[in-house]
Amino acid sequence: MERGLSAVNREKETLIAKTKAAGVVGAGGAGFPTHVKLNAQVETVIVNGAECEPLLAVDAQLMERQAEELAEALAHVVDALGAETGVIAIKGKHQAAAARLQEAAAGWDRLRLELLGDYYPAGDEHILVYDITGRTVPEGGIPLSVGAVVLNVETLLNVAAAQRGQPVTRTYITIAGAVREPVTLSVPVGTTIAAAVDLAGGPLVPNYRVIEGGPMTGELISQEKLESGRAVCKKTTTGIVVLPADHWLIQQYNVRLGVILQRAQSACCQCRLCTDLCPRYLMGHDIFPHLVLNAVNHGHTANTAAITQAYLCSDCGVCELYACPVELSPRRMYRALKEELGRRGARNPHRRESKARDSWLGRQIPVAHLVTRVGLDEYNIPAPWSEVQFSPRQVVIPLKQHVGVPAEPLVKVGERVEAGQVIAVSPPNKLGAAVHASIPGRVQEVTKTEIVIAGE
Repeated sequence: MERGLSAVNREKETLIAKTKAAGVVGAGGAGFPTHVKLNAQVETVIVNGAECEPLLAVDAQLMERQAEELAEALAHVVDALGAETGVIAIKGKHQAAAARLQEAAAGWDRLRLELLGDYYPAGDEHILVYDITGRTVPEGGIPLSVGAVVLNVETLLNVAAAQRGQPVTRTYITIAGAVREPVTLSVPVGTTIAAAVDLAGGPLVPNYRVIEGGPMTGELISQEKLESGRAVCKKTTTGIVVLPADHWLIQQYNVRLGVILQRAQSACCQCRLCTDLCPRYLMGHDIFPHLVLNAVNHGHTANTAAITQAYLCSDCGVCELYACPVELSPRRMYRALKEELGRRGARNPHRRESKARDSWLGRQIPVAHLVTRVGLDEYNIPAPWSEVQFSPRQVVIPLKQHVGVPAEPLVKVGERVEAGQVIAVSPPNKLGAAVHASIPGRVQEVTKTEIVIAGE
């Protein structure tokens, strides 16, 4: 017998309220507050376990280790949202995890496993939704536009923990690259990235740089921020990649925008490889990276369509790090254009319904080829799971680890806090997320951007 509408609504309201109280945000991306994402009516709930960034292994290991909990959590969300289907998406190469998940999903109605190919960027929400539902998310749209909601693996596990009253205080990360002992483990939110690197045995070379996130879409951390202890693991941190300072990938990250413009003016031959391999172009969106190079190079700023295409860029890095034979960067231009358009208050005019191009299947980028292209073959080794429970002496907890406005502090300097205690909340009627103490201790510093806690 089906549940009544009122029972479904109550279950959904409880799910959302507990998720909000726990400060759950998207763990594998920009950190969109999950309680807002769950306030929807959808047909399909998708667990994104594609993890297509090279070197990272968090999601695959979590899915293998916590398959039953993941399936149960997905079934709960499917029920609460009144969805028809729950899908766990994982690459077929992760055979052990897939077998565990297949068995776990079989115990629940409306759940199924979807095996994905080992290509980049399989984890992009638009591509994932297309692969699973056959529907193309429109330009400027989100999966909800086609009746789907997508949750990262760690995010869903955090939602499940929230229903048990456990807030987000730790994050799972893979520490890889030029380190002595690549590893995947859990650390308290606010752990310094320098301390995390030490957990992997430290760097292999004295002169190194660190990328927070994956090598394709991560953020290059400045040495000043790294050494000051203000570069920390956030709720959204899933990977830390250490590379020699002279590595090709680090050099690409360090190229200034002015140099990129000069290179484009002299070297761009409009070959359109950046466009032909752009995942969003292949999803049918009107984004043409080669045209933005042409427009900027020759001062064709009146070509507003080429300029505003910046809003359609997913920042995947394919154009910059894989496609261009002369190492130009439409992505960096799109970033600069988005910033400028945002300052001018320009809205995204691209809202067209789209259809995936026929060339999509033939232009998927094999991850193994990508790894070689960006010079990571020697670092493409396992990062085994560790049960080490690291307890730092101090944590620096950012008040903005999510899309929206920063959380507002609830604690003062000198106050003692417990692990899991809420220390900051989002302002009323504003998009944001609560922040919790990740270790027990005493508040040392409170600023507009962070709270520092000294452990006991």
